[in-house]
Order: sequence, then C-alpha cells, then structure tokens
Amino acid sequence: MKNIPALFKLAKAKCQTALSIFSKFGPLSPLLLFLTLSLSLFLVSRLLLSFAYWDRIIQEPHFYLMYLIGIRMDLILICYYLFLPALFFLLLPKQFINSSKFFWIFYFTLFIDVAFFMEMATLPFIREYDLRPDAIFIRYLKHFKEVSETVWATNKWELIITLILLSFVHYFTWKSFKNVVLNFKPLTWRYRFLLLPGLGGLLFLGARSSLSPRPANISTAYFSEKNKLVNELTLNSTYSVFIAATRLTNEKDPSAFYGNMNEAEVFARVKKNMQIPDSAFVKSEIPFLHKQEAGANSKRPLNVVIILQESLGAEYIGALGGLPLTPNIDKLSKEGLFLTNLYSTGTRTVRGIEAVVTGFLPTPGNSVVNLGLSRSDFFTSGELFKKQGYTTEFIYGGQSNFDEMRSFFLGNGFTNIYDEPTFVKPAFKGVWGVSDEDLMRKADEVFRSHGDKPFFSVILSTSNHSPFEFPDGRIQLYEQPKQTVHNAMKYADYSVGLFFELAKKSDYYKNTLFLVVADHNTRVFGDDFVPVHKFHIPGLLIGPGVPKETFNKVASQVDLLPTLLHFAGINTTNPMIGKDLMQLKADDPGRAIMQYSNNYGYMVGDSLIVLKPYQAPQAFVYDKVTHKLSPATVNSESAKDALAHALLPWNLYQSKRYRID
Repeated sequence: MKNIPALFKLAKAKCQTALSIFSKFGPLSPLLLFLTLSLSLFLVSRLLLSFAYWDRIIQEPHFYLMYLIGIRMDLILICYYLFLPALFFLLLPKQFINSSKFFWIFYFTLFIDVAFFMEMATLPFIREYDLRPDAIFIRYLKHFKEVSETVWATNKWELIITLILLSFVHYFTWKSFKNVVLNFKPLTWRYRFLLLPGLGGLLFLGARSSLSPRPANISTAYFSEKNKLVNELTLNSTYSVFIAATRLTNEKDPSAFYGNMNEAEVFARVKKNMQIPDSAFVKSEIPFLHKQEAGANSKRPLNVVIILQESLGAEYIGALGGLPLTPNIDKLSKEGLFLTNLYSTGTRTVRGIEAVVTGFLPTPGNSVVNLGLSRSDFFTSGELFKKQGYTTEFIYGGQSNFDEMRSFFLGNGFTNIYDEPTFVKPAFKGVWGVSDEDLMRKADEVFRSHGDKPFFSVILSTSNHSPFEFPDGRIQLYEQPKQTVHNAMKYADYSVGLFFELAKKSDYYKNTLFLVVADHNTRVFGDDFVPVHKFHIPGLLIGPGVPKETFNKVASQVDLLPTLLHFAGINTTNPMIGKDLMQLKADDPGRAIMQYSNNYGYMVGDSLIVLKPYQAPQAFVYDKVTHKLSPATVNSESAKDALAHALLPWNLYQSKRYRID
C-alpha cells in the first residue's frame, strides 16, 4: 500500500513524458492524441469482447480480419470527427485558436466519454440481442423510466462499475487534452497551408476508406459469411449507433437494401402466394382488399381474445420439445388447434403486435406501431371487429404509452384501453407494471362485464420480461435464484392456466375464440444471418368449431388473424396478405417471414431465402431438429418472391393503401 503513491507519481510522470512528445507536433498534437486514444479504446474493447465470446469467434477461420477491418471501421468514424478541428487548427488565426482551446478539450473528451460508455454498454446489449447497439438502443432511449429501472434491476453492478470507470476515463482524457491543447505551439501560415492539403486528403480518404466510386459503409465490416458475431465485433458501437441514427429516416425503404422490383410484379407475386382468386379482390385503389368468407358456421358471431405472451419462445414450451416450464399450456394444447411450426416476424413486442393485430409484414425500419402514417386510417383487427359491432379493447399491465401503443390502438379501431392505472390493489407490481395474474383476473372481469355483446380483446403480458419480477408462492421454482427467465416463463404459464380456469367458469367462454401466441422469442441470437430457431414460437387456438389437433405446416404470425376469422362466424373485407391456415392446399408446405435487424428471411417449408443489405440473395435448407442451416442453390423465382414480400409493406405504408376503405 505504501508504494501506491509512488507508483501513481511514476505513472503520472510517464504520461506527462508521452504527452510532451505529442505537443511537439504543433496543431497536429490534439489530433494525433485523439487518434491514439480512440484507436486504443476500440482495440482494447474489441479484444475483451472477443475473449468473452472466444468459443464463437474461433469458429471463423479468418477471425484475425476482425481486428484489421475493425481498425478500418474505427478510422472512418475518427476521420469524420477530426474534420472540423483539423480545419480549425490549420486555417484560423492564432487568436481564434487560443480563445477556444477549452472548447476543443471538451470536444475531444466528449467523444472519448461517449465511445467508452458505448463500449461498456456493448456486452450487456450483445447478451440480450446478439448485436452491437443499433436502432433498438436509440428507440429505447425514449422510454427512460422503464429502461433505466430494468437496467438497474438486472445490471446494477455493471452500471456502477461503468460509471466509476467512466469518471476515471473522463478525468484522464480531460487532463491529457488540456496538457496538449494548452501547450502546443501554432505553426506559421506557411507550414499550415502546406499541411492542410495533405491532412485534408488523408482525412477524406480515411472517412471514405475506399478508392472505388462507392465509399466503405457498415456492410464493409461483414466479411464473414457464417459468423454474424464476428461481423458485429468488427464494428465499434459508437459507429453502429451513429449509422442507426442516420438511417432512422431512410432505412425503412427495403429497396435501398435489397434491390428494386416494379410495383406490378410485387403485387402479382404476393397475390399469387396468397392463393386467393382474383374475383375476391374488390378495390383496385386498395390493391389487397379482398373478401374473406367465414369458414365455420356458428349461431352467433364469436368473441375473439388474443393473449399475446411476452417472449414465450418455443424453447420454453414442453409440448414443443422445449424445457418443462409450461404444464398449463401443454395441457391446453390438447384442447384446440396447436401450431407446432409457427414463426414470429421479428424480435420485439411491437413486431408481434404489428403481425398478430394488423397482419402487416415486417420491414427493416420501425414497426408500424411507431410510425406516423399509421397513427390513423391503418387497418387493424380492432377496426375490423369494431365495424362488425364488437366492443374492442386492449388490456395491458403496464403503461400503454410505452412504444406508442396507446396512440396506435386508439387511432385504429380500439375503443377501450385497460392499462396499469386501471388496476385496483394489484397483487404485485414491478418495473413493467402489474403481474400477469393481475392482468388475467382483470381480463376475466372485463369480459364478464360485456354480457351478451360481442367483444374483441388483445391482452399483452409483461411478467416474463427482464428483470423477471413476479409474486412469491405461485409456482415451484425451476431454479435458483428466483428472478430468472425460466422461472418467469413458468409463472407466465401459471397465469395463462389461471385465466382459463376463470374463463371456463364464465358464460362468455362457450362463445369465445382464444388465441395464445408469443410476440417473439427471448434473446434472438446466433451466427446465422437469420437464426430461424429463435423465431419459433407457440400458437394455440381454442374455441367453438376449432379442431383439437396439431397443425404441423410452417406458419407465420401474419397468418393468425385470417385463421381466426375462419372460425369467428363473420364475413369480412380486409387487406391482409396472411393465409387462412385452414384453407391451405394439400401441397402447400406453408411459409414464414422473419425480419432480423436488416436481414430478411423468407421460408417456404424448409427452404429459406435470406436477403441481406447490398448483397445477392442466399439460399439455405433449414433442419428444425438440429436448427442448422445448410447452404443451397438460390432459386431465382423464390428469391423474387422473397423480394416482393420484403418490398410490399413499405409500398403499402407509404401510399396509405393498407386499410379497409
């Protein structure tokens, strides 16, 4: 302990010696120091992250390119950031430079602070999403309360350590730049004008990182054809978030990523895959609006209840070969139509809402739940059932303004919203709202209040969301400690069982169709560009006229609402492109559509087409037992069908042609 002050003095002296070397380069001094510190920060972070995931990194034969290409990607960002100070220090008179030196100390320090924080945030973000921080990171910043409480509940020590280290980094960086910026000697005009063209050219080339007509971009980092994580680590998180921020306004248009196709061909290919006769389409100005006849007879229109389960992937469902966490759903699976080969369209709740509640296809950008043009006059199941005389409602245990859900539902056909403020004396309340058992009891109470009037309801659960909070004494824990994803899934299943126990004692039960489905899986990750097995989710339909059997063909979340309408006893006109699974032709293996970041998966049977930004389509064969994707020859027609489905939703959204009238 006595040697610590001496060591500190020695380290300080060494740093001052190193900084004095930088000071010799005149106005280039702060630029060179910034370059050194930034590259060092990104390199050390990349090394630590690769050690953390070494078992996956080593599977890439050329993994060492991650560090070389990583430096290239780091330099792109650094060169952009250096343009302004380089021009300032080399062009302006000495008095301007001297009077603004503290601004530049702040300017350089701010970047290092942000970059350090982003690299520290990367490990927990990869654990959750298997990606560098991207647009999801930015979107969640709008919900600071929920996100901050979740981070504190699940990663408090990481956050504390990050803040402590950040304070040290900030102190060191500020002192270093203060030492250099205040002490360098400006060059004469002659030397500055001689330096300017060369330095400007280097920064320009560094920012473009290419001598070809097309500058390097984020896809330049993706050198591995098989290992997605290696590609992600080749980036740095400041760059990935910066690119995500710049693309928030233009990444929605899939043609910018996947290629173009004329509108007529897009429409023709999608309609062909719908397997609906041309005579069913009723309005040319709303190209996909078509009549759907009820496929099952009932004495009266049936109530419809969608129970959207947070993160309940197939891997947690015993009846699907997953962990033994869902005895109630396993039992219920024998009471209705159990979809064993169902896939979500995305990896977030708003994607699940988009697919299940509106039947809309995914895009690389935001879900339509978050977009401006879909705030009103956008087709949803709420609008469809409201026009049929149903009471329509959304029941949620949290704050319904999260992810703009409230405005989306109220603007598109939902009459009533029951969210956290409407719950009186809940049994349990956590970060994301009241517990699932409170949610299910509330739903049963609301449904009983409708009497004989038909109702349509969407229930969205929250308890099986990180930080996995739920009341004690309800389940026998699967493992210790209590707040784990497996225990939360078991509690979610307990709550589903509780709901059906209550519902079966009611008058509404015998006249109601129930759909139990996940919004998405937990932690979608893997080295595949579309990890298909992490999109596999359960789906269960129970109600009058619904066969008690398994459905083993491939299905998508966008097929669920058309299939519900098959049994609901009502004839409708709607613009959904999803298929009524009860009307599939015998030789149709079914298809699923999956959006994973900017990659698009289109799977027919076990044949998968993957569309990746700025690259040719790839084909694979999916083995649902081993979860392996084997490369296959690309079928040009299948690739065109995939592209048509990828381009369609943006077309319909932009032109406001996804509506009833």
